[in-house]
Amino acid sequence: MTNSAQTVVIEAFGGPEVMTLADRPVGEPGKGEIRISHRACGLNFIDCYQRSGLYPLALPAALGMEAAGVVEAIGEGVTHLKAGDRVAYAAMPPGAYCAARVMPASQVCPLPDGISFDEGAAMMLKGMTVQYLFRRTTPIKKGDWVLFHAAAGGVGLIACQWARDEGINLIGTAGSDAKCALAKAHGATHVINYRTEDFVARVKEITGGKGVDVVMDSVGKDTFDGSLDCLKPLGMMITFGNASGKVPPMDVGILGAKGSIKITRPTLFTHIADHETCQQMARELFEKVTSGAVKIRIDQRFALADVADAHRALEGRATTGATVLTV
Repeated sequence: MTNSAQTVVIEAFGGPEVMTLADRPVGEPGKGEIRISHRACGLNFIDCYQRSGLYPLALPAALGMEAAGVVEAIGEGVTHLKAGDRVAYAAMPPGAYCAARVMPASQVCPLPDGISFDEGAAMMLKGMTVQYLFRRTTPIKKGDWVLFHAAAGGVGLIACQWARDEGINLIGTAGSDAKCALAKAHGATHVINYRTEDFVARVKEITGGKGVDVVMDSVGKDTFDGSLDCLKPLGMMITFGNASGKVPPMDVGILGAKGSIKITRPTLFTHIADHETCQQMARELFEKVTSGAVKIRIDQRFALADVADAHRALEGRATTGATVLTV
C-alpha cells in the first residue's frame, strides 16, 4: 500500500520554477474513489495554463490532468474497476503529477493490455480531445475539409491520423518544415509552414477559394483572426486552447459578415463529465489505437523531478508528439 507519494505542487502562480516536488500523504479511497499507483503521467498545455494562473487554481495546488497506472484499492460504489486493473485517465481534479493518489473513479478507464502505460498517459487528454472534435462538436463527414493548427503536436498528430482513417481532408499548420513533414507523414492531406507562408492564402488556394468546413484551433491569439477567414460560409470555428495567449474580446457581428459562421469554445471536461459518455469516448479512442489506425507518438520523456524542464520545452514549442513524465 502507498502511504505517501512524491507530488508536484505549486504555492504561487508563475513560470516553471514555481513547481516543487513534495512528499504528500495518499490515504484511503472513499465512496466513488480509487487509489491509483502511477506508472507514467501526461503533459499538456492545460498544465501550463494552471501553473501560470491563466486558469487559476486554489493554492497550494497539485498539478497534472492525465496519467496511467494500476488500481491499488477501490472505495464503496465503484463497480467498473477493481484492484490490480491497468487504467488511464484524463480528469479533474488536477493532481496527476505524482507517484500515487486517491481520486474520483468515474472518469478512470480500463486500459487495454495492448496499450502501454506510457501510451496511456500520453493519449487520454489529447486523444479524447480529438474524439470530441471530430465526433461530438459539429457534424464532420468523409470528404469534408478541416484546418488544424499545431498539427505536429500531441493532439495534432492524433488528429492527422484520425482524419486519414475517416477520409477527412485535413490541412495542418506547423512552425517548421520538419514539423510539417511530421504532420504529413501522420496523415495530413496538406501542410502549411505558418512561419514562411500566409496560411489564409494557402488554405484558399488549396480549397479552390471555398475555404474549409471546420477550423480546429488550440493556438489562440496568433491564429484566431486568420482562422475565421479560412472558413466557408456556415463553417464552424472550434477554439479549444490558447497556446499563444488568450483570444481578445470580439464583436459577434463579425460572424455574420464573414458568412454566418459559427464559433464554439468546448472543453474536454464538459464532454467527459458523464461517466458512461467518458467510458464510451475512451473505448472508441482505444479501438483506434489497438487497430493501428492511430499510433501514439511519444517524442519526449522526463523524470517527474525534471517537470520544470518539460514545461519549458512544451512552452518553447520545442516538442513534437506527446511528452510523458516517468514515475
